[in-house]
Amino acid sequence: MQETTSDVGHDEVAVAKRLAMDGALTGEVKTTCTTLAEQLDASTQTASRRLQRLETAGWVTRETVSDGQWVALTDAGERGLRREYEDYRSIFEGHSTVELEGRVTSGMGEGRHYITLPGYMAQFEERLGYEPFPGTLNVDLTDASVRRRRALDAMDPVPIDGWEDDDRTYGPAVCYPATVETADGDVHETVHTIAPERTHHDDDQLELIAPEKLRDVLDLEDDDHVTVTVEGTQ
Repeated sequence: MQETTSDVGHDEVAVAKRLAMDGALTGEVKTTCTTLAEQLDASTQTASRRLQRLETAGWVTRETVSDGQWVALTDAGERGLRREYEDYRSIFEGHSTVELEGRVTSGMGEGRHYITLPGYMAQFEERLGYEPFPGTLNVDLTDASVRRRRALDAMDPVPIDGWEDDDRTYGPAVCYPATVETADGDVHETVHTIAPERTHHDDDQLELIAPEKLRDVLDLEDDDHVTVTVEGTQ
């Protein structure tokens, strides 16, 4: 089901939060509209409408049985709750960061080609403030960091617009400012993540760009552990 957000307001988010607290992030939970109504201090009809809106928006899946319904939060629902979480973090903690961990790996060399294309390079210089080294540092994220990466959806990226030349059209991308720290404690601060623009980030590989070749300045080899701290504001 296609994800939409127009039907998801604060009341619906409260239902998603209640379901998550009951375990709907890790699997199906059994509930009824009467139970939800009692938990939310609302009428049964109101609870039913809110649950229907969550389903329409793609936040939950439901299966009705004789004595209730089995409900589970989808990836879209989890992303929506993570956005709420990041909003509250921003309120109480100020500047938001997401810490991702993984190991350096060799890429396919595609990053070098795309980064050097003039339609991208001009935007990098203007919006990131530097001309990137022609290549990316690729990091295989841990399972926990793959899940944590979804919190980037709540941050404002640096947009890189799509463009076209005589031969083809090139898609848009998003960048986030970041720092990279090695297992030895060496830190490089002028770094950006880069990824094709899309609804969400669930890849297990992170690509990084910087003015210098990160492998050289941080003395990195394949399988070396790094921590990438992605920064952003709401």
